[in-house]
Amino acid sequence: MTTPRGELSAVSFVDKVKNKVGELRGRGKEATGKATGNRDLRADGAGERGVADLRNAGEKTKDAFRR
Repeated sequence: MTTPRGELSAVSFVDKVKNKVGELRGRGKEATGKATGNRDLRADGAGERGVADLRNAGEKTKDAFRR
């Protein structure tokens, strides 16, 4: 939802923050897995980052239609 001035609603902002946290958590897991040689942790991190990237793309699409 947008406000009359075109600003993002609180719900949209919270979703974007959650997506960014997921992306950063995935990057951290991926880096830790790479540093320790743990393939499972690295793959888990890459998966989390991928999901966050898809959600970010969805948010950007919604934003494009709101304006």
